[in-house]
Amino acid sequence: MLSTINRSLLGVVGNLAKAFAALSILGLPMLATAQSDQVTFHKDIEPILQRSCQNCHRPGGVGPMPLVSYDEVAPFAGLIEYKTGLRDRAGAMPPWYMEKDIGIQDYKFDPSLSDEELAAISTWARSGTPKGNAADAPEPLVFSDDQKWTAGQPDLIVKTNSVTKLAGTPDWWGEIDRIVIPIEEDRYVKSVEIVEVNDVDFQAGTGRDTVGGRFIFHHMIWSTAEIDENGERVEGTATGWPVHEVGRNADIFDEDGARLLKAGTYLVSDSVHMHSNGKDTTGHLEVGFRFQPVGYEPKYERATLGLGNGVDISIAGNEKDQELHAYTVLQDHTKIITFEPHLHAPGERMCLEAIWGYTVETLSCVGYDHNWVRGYAYNDNAQPLLPKGTILHIVGYMNNTDTNPNVPDPRNWQGSGNRSVTNMFIDLGMRVKMNEEQFFEEMENRRQALNLGPNDHVIGCPLCLAPLVAPVNSSDDLKNEVALQETD
Repeated sequence: MLSTINRSLLGVVGNLAKAFAALSILGLPMLATAQSDQVTFHKDIEPILQRSCQNCHRPGGVGPMPLVSYDEVAPFAGLIEYKTGLRDRAGAMPPWYMEKDIGIQDYKFDPSLSDEELAAISTWARSGTPKGNAADAPEPLVFSDDQKWTAGQPDLIVKTNSVTKLAGTPDWWGEIDRIVIPIEEDRYVKSVEIVEVNDVDFQAGTGRDTVGGRFIFHHMIWSTAEIDENGERVEGTATGWPVHEVGRNADIFDEDGARLLKAGTYLVSDSVHMHSNGKDTTGHLEVGFRFQPVGYEPKYERATLGLGNGVDISIAGNEKDQELHAYTVLQDHTKIITFEPHLHAPGERMCLEAIWGYTVETLSCVGYDHNWVRGYAYNDNAQPLLPKGTILHIVGYMNNTDTNPNVPDPRNWQGSGNRSVTNMFIDLGMRVKMNEEQFFEEMENRRQALNLGPNDHVIGCPLCLAPLVAPVNSSDDLKNEVALQETD
């Protein structure tokens, strides 16, 4: 009996051993697949940080902590998940607030994260922040002071004089010293970028968490101009440049619409606003110009038009989703180069619309963070091409409640003004104007570059498909078609 039982047990054990062996053989590929699908720092997270975070979050960078090594990043996994998950609202990182479900989605120097990247960060943060295999890591970045220039190393850097702002002192408005432009011949500029350099230890904190709390220059309105023997600007010689604001990114001019920097001129300020960041700070601004090649000539003129309202703004206390509206009519065929919302502390969002005939089209909607002023440069072949007569319309959404951390006291009514606790509502974006021939040439180039067919739709180019919808034989016929539509 005992031998029979032993033989039976041996048989069961043998069968179990065979079963486990089979399961292990079948399970190993499944286990390997599960491990290979695991989201890890080196394989999945580090490449995201290198592209969109480490330019600021690195040793010596302006970010409050470096995010380079695993040991530096892992303790902040939950915060990274939260900040990136804000995506297009104040406080989001990276600071890029373009809404991804409406309007044009093709921009220059776009550091934003995709849905897949956001999901990877969330999974990694919630699954124990696995480090993964170091062999999967991308080549580490080599950091240098040049990386503060997001648009590329400038051909010319002009430094302003240093200014000290003492802790706890009130805001100051005034001018900085004039600085000669050290070039021997006029040059056309493809981009301009301004960075503040100061003695704040960014990664030790400033002792005060305010709007622009790491900097002392809130903004500078500036131009370049000739100066006469009396120290006065020579009338008619000034070239205006995009205003510098705290957290601002580079300004990229149209490839065919560069702006002229003249030899012998001076950098002059028209309004400098400085504020305390909570500790005694000495800093200056560095203006970086990148040039077009020698011999370059622009094809398009700058379009100067006002779009906004800085006068009769009224923001009620303790209310959110308050709307502001402004309109302007294009007097020339126009290409929009950048969209740049300018609001103040209560501002949460701005949308840009184009109205032409019976067509109303949203070009862009962006969140707004008064800590990070962003200009959104449309990519080539995505820049809106709008016929004269188009109405540009901006809508601003204001939140004057305690859910907006930028508002110090939401009980207060707010009107227009230069201070951060008063309001502006402007699109400061850049545009160029073009004549009839240039406008139709641009649209034809767009059709060819995008290989447009009769059923395609191009946001921001209401006439791009006109010859496909209603075939014509010449540009004159197309112009007649446009004129006919404009009269309807």
